[in-house]
Amino acid sequence: MQIAFDGKTVIVTGAAHGFGRAIALAFAERGANVWMCDILHDELMETAQRCRAVGAVCEPRRVDVTDRDAVFGFVREAEAMHGRIDVLVNNAGGVLGQVGQPLEAVTPEQWHSIIAVNLSAAFYFAQAVAPGMKAARYGRIINISSGAGLGVSLTGIQAYAAAKAGQINLTRQLCHELGPYNITVNNIAPGFVRSNPATEQQWQAYGERGQQALIDSIALRRLGAPEDIAHGVLFLASDYAGWISGQVLSIDGGK
Repeated sequence: MQIAFDGKTVIVTGAAHGFGRAIALAFAERGANVWMCDILHDELMETAQRCRAVGAVCEPRRVDVTDRDAVFGFVREAEAMHGRIDVLVNNAGGVLGQVGQPLEAVTPEQWHSIIAVNLSAAFYFAQAVAPGMKAARYGRIINISSGAGLGVSLTGIQAYAAAKAGQINLTRQLCHELGPYNITVNNIAPGFVRSNPATEQQWQAYGERGQQALIDSIALRRLGAPEDIAHGVLFLASDYAGWISGQVLSIDGGK
């Protein structure tokens, strides 16, 4: 199966490291114009450097994805340069350094900040790209949720589980709203991957026995890599997935 995106314009959020970096590079290697954003400037510049090294047009921007005005400004800039956005990958998210704690100890600020980056940001970006995709009668939106959105979060963070579950149902809702315009909206729910400082800290906290227990719970008996998630994104963004919408693809090694 040959998948290419020559001449297509792709937005990848949360591209400073982990899944976002792997996704951005995968599109760059296949000819896409890649617009990427994050709040981590130095790491984002490294991602951009890697994409440019394979000859891709790459535009990194520091964007707070919870700021609706900043999101719209970023999308409009990309549209002004390339005419339209073909693919949106809503990857930005995470736990923002939080750890699991009892329900009654969670502050409103902790709750709202995680909802904002994992759910509201995906909504804002979808809002921003929708008019252009509708006009072109073509678009691919892929949201990156988590196994936590389908079950119980290993982090124990209530807001994270709620936000990822909300993002999955947002995917289903937008699938029906945007489908008449030939826009597909799908979701990828990754399993545990050591992809960034937060997941590495989580992995180390499990200890040797906890790490082995996690691996033993996976059918393939091994952890995945960021590239495994990127490959799923490539498929859903490609013409091979033109009649797939509103779906959640679990990439987790088998549960």
